[in-house]
Amino acid sequence: MSFEAYLENIAKKTGKTPVQMRDEAIEQGILSEDMKATIFTDWLKSEYQLGHGHAMAMWKYFIDQQWIITKHSKI
Repeated sequence: MSFEAYLENIAKKTGKTPVQMRDEAIEQGILSEDMKATIFTDWLKSEYQLGHGHAMAMWKYFIDQQWIITKHSKI
């Protein structure tokens, strides 16, 4: 499955865009610049019932958008 297909499936399953998910993560105090993947993916699994692969796709998307900064992020 392509990365784009993961994102499309996530939007269909949750009814949320990545921006809406980001806003909800901020509202709930989940999102922080230096957060760990496990905290984020556990939240996605709990909040949106995403599987691990889809949660990791969102992790990558958030990093690519620089909504999360890790030591491995490209700035």
